[in-house]
Amino acid sequence: MHVPDGFLSTPVWASLDVAAAGAVAAALRRAKRTLGEKQVSTLGVAAAFTFAAQMVNFPVGAGTSGHYVGGAMLAILLGPAVAVLAVFVVLVVQALLFADGGLLALGANLVNMGVLAPLVGWAVWRAIGARTPGRAAVAAFFAGLLGTEASALAAATELALSHTAPAGPVLLAMGGVHALIGIGEGLVTAAAVRFLARARPDLIGLAPRHA
Repeated sequence: MHVPDGFLSTPVWASLDVAAAGAVAAALRRAKRTLGEKQVSTLGVAAAFTFAAQMVNFPVGAGTSGHYVGGAMLAILLGPAVAVLAVFVVLVVQALLFADGGLLALGANLVNMGVLAPLVGWAVWRAIGARTPGRAAVAAFFAGLLGTEASALAAATELALSHTAPAGPVLLAMGGVHALIGIGEGLVTAAAVRFLARARPDLIGLAPRHA
């Protein structure tokens, strides 16, 4: 899903760079008010896992790759604002040290994976009723699935708008492959949330279970 430089037209990558800068600034302001001690203790582990999981790539076409995104999981654990910042750091390191995603396309990659995935995942998590222990795993599954699919379709749309690939084929390729990836990501997210609901329900906003 990382879009490299040269695949997006100047109007597309430039506008997304501006949008990404605004998203990071807003996330920083929000995180200063909401970041608590329990999130800080989780942030490093969650970001490191996301970084490692995103490095496992396979080609999809039109210069893009498929992989685990992790935005929904980060949003569930840390809140959407901190999730944006965590993915931003991951993407910068990947672009600078591993040439995974372009620097000019950094804004596009952040909007796709660091803004849409966490926000869509968080919205689904809340809408399904994530604060109810019985629904937490179900909410997490759909959060991971739909967050990943939203990111993929956004990347495909950007490639189509840049005339890098025809809209129909690139939307079908990215959407189809990432629907499968999204199922896997949804299962991973659901398993993690199910474990946390039993071991550390406070980390995901659930009330502790009493014996």
